[in-house]
Amino acid sequence: MAAQMTLPLPGKVTRKASKAELGDRIFVVGGKLLLLLLLGVAVLMPLLAIFWRGFSAEDGQGGGWVAARELVTSDNFHWLVGNSLKVALSVAAIVVPLAYLFAYALQRTMIPGKRIWRGMSLLPLMAPSMLPGIALVYLFGNQGMLRGLISDNIYGFWGIVLGEVIYTFPHALMILLSALSLADARLFDAASSMGAGPFKAFRSITWPGTKQAVFAAFCLVFTLTITDFGVPVVVGGDYQVLALEAYKAVVGQQQFGRGALIGMVLLLPALFSFGVDAWLRRQHGDSMSGRAQVFKPVPSKVRDRCYLTIVLLICAILLLVFGMAVYSSLVKFWPYNLSLSLNHYQFNDTAGGGWLAYRNSVTMAVCTALIGSAVIFTGAYLMEKTKGQKGLNLALRMLSFVPMAVPGLVLGLGYVFFFNLPGNPLHVLYGTMTLLVVCTIAHYLTTAQMTATTALRQLDGEFEAAALSLKAPLYRHYWRVTVPICLPALLDIIRYLFVSAMTTVSAAIFLYSPDTILAAVAVLNMDDAGNVGGAAAMSTLILFTSAGVSLLLAWASRGLLRRSQAWRQGAPAQ
Repeated sequence: MAAQMTLPLPGKVTRKASKAELGDRIFVVGGKLLLLLLLGVAVLMPLLAIFWRGFSAEDGQGGGWVAARELVTSDNFHWLVGNSLKVALSVAAIVVPLAYLFAYALQRTMIPGKRIWRGMSLLPLMAPSMLPGIALVYLFGNQGMLRGLISDNIYGFWGIVLGEVIYTFPHALMILLSALSLADARLFDAASSMGAGPFKAFRSITWPGTKQAVFAAFCLVFTLTITDFGVPVVVGGDYQVLALEAYKAVVGQQQFGRGALIGMVLLLPALFSFGVDAWLRRQHGDSMSGRAQVFKPVPSKVRDRCYLTIVLLICAILLLVFGMAVYSSLVKFWPYNLSLSLNHYQFNDTAGGGWLAYRNSVTMAVCTALIGSAVIFTGAYLMEKTKGQKGLNLALRMLSFVPMAVPGLVLGLGYVFFFNLPGNPLHVLYGTMTLLVVCTIAHYLTTAQMTATTALRQLDGEFEAAALSLKAPLYRHYWRVTVPICLPALLDIIRYLFVSAMTTVSAAIFLYSPDTILAAVAVLNMDDAGNVGGAAAMSTLILFTSAGVSLLLAWASRGLLRRSQAWRQGAPAQ
């Protein structure tokens, strides 16, 4: 039998190898160039369009430096900036300590039901930012259920602050949870052996290791608050802020130049926060070494009871707010007829867009999740697992991190100014579902890309080396090996993009048409039209849809992760 075996001719091997090399070159270089083109169109050009529109002295544009100087020196602008800063700083000062206590309770104590409390704390992520404001109206408004508990009405400064606290709380919590999960048990053992008590151990070990995350959470909450107009438009009343002024200038008054100038102002705090946070990360370095031991908290009755009380109070407030929103969507006529009905879910008021808006949101969320996850994960693979093209990789990484520093409101304005240019061949996309999907992917690109990069860096580089040594095409190895192994992380990206697309309003508010109106935008329109019950009903639909899909994908991700771990350990998956 051995005598009958023949080796392939060298020419055939060369031809096969050259085909594989050509395919890999098209996959790697072509993929990176295509990704660079997409990022240039979806991220870079809209941002450049804002600056062009804001500083252009042409008729119908921003008015140039003269208009910019008039804006920033006006008393009205100073009043708006003062209001925005006061709200953002107040919200950050309230949210960050509460989120730190909540995260500490979940990571460093032995309170029961941690998974339940964590799930409740993430509820604001599943709904548009207007929902807390709507719930506050039903609780503390002029005809609110708990109106007698406050001396003044909810409309104004404190209404915005309370709504933004609820909206931004889970964003800060996720950062602090990640920071507090990283702890070296050896440091606490050494501190205990030297007689250090819990407070001294916190001051000398825990706080130094988490203060950078505290600053990052503060910056994130500050930026989210100062650029959000969803809560102010519902409960702001006469208390105006910059984000709401930009929204009114573009949507209500068609003053695009003024909107561009305010958008550039709103970009400044985000860029400053992003730059300082990046500098602190470099100064801080790695918080754990490779030989660190996982910290496991020990029971303490007094400590655990105190933290459980804090967690229960925060979760009770969240449940009260979101429960009130759901309940108000079922009440027939507030507050005169409190019988339950599904009338608000019929969306008879055409100002909101009805069920068309909900179907459009689901369609956009599915397209954003599937297309976005494929593009982002493939791009992360090309940047992390292929060699060469250092300059191209650097440009891709820089553009991938830009959306993190750009608020959604500013990005949406940029899309208006760039894609609505009459001479732009991409003008045909304006008002279409395609542009909404592209904008949403660009808006949430950075977080998804960081998730994909983290998963890919855990894979041994020998996978790709083995594929190359066997002359197997790299794209085939990517599809058959890398994707299945990283499928849990890929499902997490799909879940994140779906939920974000269902709840987004800041970027999409300027881009929809009557045929592509979205559910979150419909909430805003129905509230403006006085149909608060319909707005609560649409918000509830968004909440339950996001939560249902999120739970389903989280369950699938955990199942795949358990199977992957069992396969690596050589044991059958349970």
